[in-house]
Amino acid sequence: MRRRLRLLGAGLAVLVGLVGGLVAAAEETPEWKVGLARVKITPEGPIWMAGYSARNKPSEGVLLDLWAKAMLLEDKAGQQGLVLSADVIGFNKQVWDAVVERVGQKTGLKREQILLAPSHTHTGPVISLGGESGYNMPEDQQKVVHQYTEKLVGQLAEAAAAALADRKPARLSWGWGVAHFPMNRREFTSRGVILGVNPSGYADRRVPVLRVDDAEGKLRAVLFGCACHCTTLTGQHYVISGDYAGFAQEHIEKQFPGVQAMFIAGCGGDANPYPRGEIEHVRKHGPDLGAEVCRVLQGKLQPVRGPLRTLQESAEAPLQPVPPKEELEKLAKGPFHVAYNAKRMLAALEAGKQMPPSFPVPIALWQFGEDLTLVGISGEVLGGYVLRVEKAIGPLNLWVAGYTNQVFGYLPTATAIAEGGYETRGLYGQVVGFFAPEAEEAVAAKIRQLAEKAGRKMPSP
Repeated sequence: MRRRLRLLGAGLAVLVGLVGGLVAAAEETPEWKVGLARVKITPEGPIWMAGYSARNKPSEGVLLDLWAKAMLLEDKAGQQGLVLSADVIGFNKQVWDAVVERVGQKTGLKREQILLAPSHTHTGPVISLGGESGYNMPEDQQKVVHQYTEKLVGQLAEAAAAALADRKPARLSWGWGVAHFPMNRREFTSRGVILGVNPSGYADRRVPVLRVDDAEGKLRAVLFGCACHCTTLTGQHYVISGDYAGFAQEHIEKQFPGVQAMFIAGCGGDANPYPRGEIEHVRKHGPDLGAEVCRVLQGKLQPVRGPLRTLQESAEAPLQPVPPKEELEKLAKGPFHVAYNAKRMLAALEAGKQMPPSFPVPIALWQFGEDLTLVGISGEVLGGYVLRVEKAIGPLNLWVAGYTNQVFGYLPTATAIAEGGYETRGLYGQVVGFFAPEAEEAVAAKIRQLAEKAGRKMPSP
């Protein structure tokens, strides 16, 4: 009898062990599939460069190649999201629409499943499909820019299709580090707020890092961010590069051969690298950021599980009333950042055009189970929006990015609008206007609405 009980007990132990092993195996099965692709997008010849309107000639060589990279994420239910990063200044609505259409044709993905992530480098080409570009280019360069952009749209679509075909089992995890070179640039002087250096001003120095491992636990890709203008190099530089973001990606990929490193800009509309202005500075900031990402990758990270929910809507952000003609004429003689919009407003009034009372600011929100919320705000977003989003939906498990999808101009906070300065210049694309202070609340309210819809655990209002 005792022998039978011992045999029965041993059998139960084996059975429990088998069941436990099956459960463990099930838990270890990757719940994601990730596909990757990349394409070199370095211009083949001289091209007008974006970021500094004072430039008066095309590029004169290449300091670092430019890349577009794709990361296709798919949860176990088949829900998909595509991140398309690119070493370019940004996409206006016309180009954004073109990319979404072409990617949709190649992959079947919808707008809310596609997140464009330009690095906002100021040493890349102008991106335009025609119409007003904001740059005083000769006609031959307008054609070069148009042809380059047409090709870029196709390259992004091809990269998306390649990433879709490349899907493999994967695990995701995330963490964050710290970048030390972002510096608030809104310097207060007796002449008002200027573009300068403000050590006491807010800058978001967090470096979010999303790690992608294959089924065996080997690093396959990394998506990382930094909330700082890619303006280490200035308008005096005529060499193509991805600025610090490009050098950071290069550093990571050298440390981990075969790994794809991708950059997504943070809310750095009012932050510049410090110091800046020399090639030696960009060769330091980039590798420094890359080294911090590598440090985070080798530390303890938090798992990122599904399901994935991707949302994209627009916040109707109020614009300031159009000033009287006499005031616009006065503003048109003032500093460039004010004069530019004032002249456009005068031209619109003379043409009998109606200027809208608000502007639709695109907002993307991707929810990864209960582990991570990625918020992508379009435009050149000031750092204060990070704090505003944290207040609206809570600071935990949160990644706030700027410049995503459509770059239409600066998105200043209500405080910055009251203070004035370059970042309050408003819209510089096809629509004319200056944001009203109420724009901040409109954006925050839309983000909270999307977070609730996506199932994020929310703090009490």
